[in-house]
Amino acid sequence: MSEATKISIIGARVLDPTQHLDACLDVHLDQGRILALGDAPAHFIPERTLDASGLLLTPGWIDIGTHVREPGPSYKGQLASELPAAAAGGFTHVCARPDTQPVLDSPALVRTLRDKAAGIQGARFLPMGALTRDLQGQALTNMAGLQDAGCIALSQMHYGFQDVGILKRCLEYAATFDLLVCLQPQDPALASKGCAHEGAVATRMGLAGIPETAETLALANILLLVEATGARVHLQHISCARSVDMLYQAQERGLAVTADVSIQHLMYSEHDLENFNTLFHVQPPLRTLQDQAALRQGLQDGVLQVLSSGHLPQDAAAKNAPFAASEAGVSSLETLASQGLALVNQGVLTLNQLIERLTYAPACVLGLDAGHLHLGANADFCLLDPDAHWQVTPASLVSMGKNTPLLGQELTGRIVSTWVQGREVFSRLA
Repeated sequence: MSEATKISIIGARVLDPTQHLDACLDVHLDQGRILALGDAPAHFIPERTLDASGLLLTPGWIDIGTHVREPGPSYKGQLASELPAAAAGGFTHVCARPDTQPVLDSPALVRTLRDKAAGIQGARFLPMGALTRDLQGQALTNMAGLQDAGCIALSQMHYGFQDVGILKRCLEYAATFDLLVCLQPQDPALASKGCAHEGAVATRMGLAGIPETAETLALANILLLVEATGARVHLQHISCARSVDMLYQAQERGLAVTADVSIQHLMYSEHDLENFNTLFHVQPPLRTLQDQAALRQGLQDGVLQVLSSGHLPQDAAAKNAPFAASEAGVSSLETLASQGLALVNQGVLTLNQLIERLTYAPACVLGLDAGHLHLGANADFCLLDPDAHWQVTPASLVSMGKNTPLLGQELTGRIVSTWVQGREVFSRLA
């Protein structure tokens, strides 16, 4: 990859929703920052010129809630595989989940991982720390210490709390230090042993169901406590229509809550489980077509501000099991570009909305000065070929996780180059 510091990227269609920018422009970089859009400054002589004709150039994508699998079973994934996979998918930043093995509840462990990630060519690693020790929902972690160690947010994921009082204490503490809290609303008692949406499909297949009330009951508690504490909370992997309605009402009341939806819940529904295909086993479960439609509308309207990958790599053995015994998760970082463009072609989102939900919106949630192409900003961006045709095979994926229901399919649209601070960290270009 090039170590040039003065670079001109010529002829790309440049999209930046924050500037209402959609035009064919040259982009000039110097010392890792965006120097100019359009004409090059006087006396600027690039050390490298890249012809990007026919490509889209967008701000670097930002993912909230990637599972990088480290520390943990290295045969499922690790920093050295998943950060490059993120870059291959157009992501310049990944906000990594804390439910690792061991759990990311120690400032020392956070520092160790950050030091290791710094030496890997790929997306930037932004760790989330655990809200409670070992994610057991009982004793609070050293939240301020985790923040000082470099955690961008704190999370309990979908793991529950011993009681709602502990959640209240977590939010009170987070509000005091203005820490972002990320939660996936799910009541553990109602979700216990379930693996599919509770409904006609699960009943016909003989699968234990997870009712939508497992999500909405937990969400109601969270929203009431946000109102009481003033904490900043981001809700992850919203999966049902009723939750979208509740979030809309909460935002209308002025609550500081944001939310995301995974690409899986926009593209698939409970009906994809009909053949017991474990590659559709995800957490939370795929729900009804009506829920899918509401999620799409919620993302379009901005009630759900962020589109996330929901990336969770698994090994083959984790999926080669009866559906209920299989492990949840989809490898999705590298296919999101194609699926996002499919949503645009279906009229679910405009191209600008898609890019905004992947860039500036998550940056705002995380408090990052990123997700835009302003002059002087870090040169974090990706180049996307919207017309590229490619087949999803295990060999075509950088991630160690090959667990995607798209295996064998031909997709349209692919990331061809990703840049972090003016350095090309991934390329398919000749």
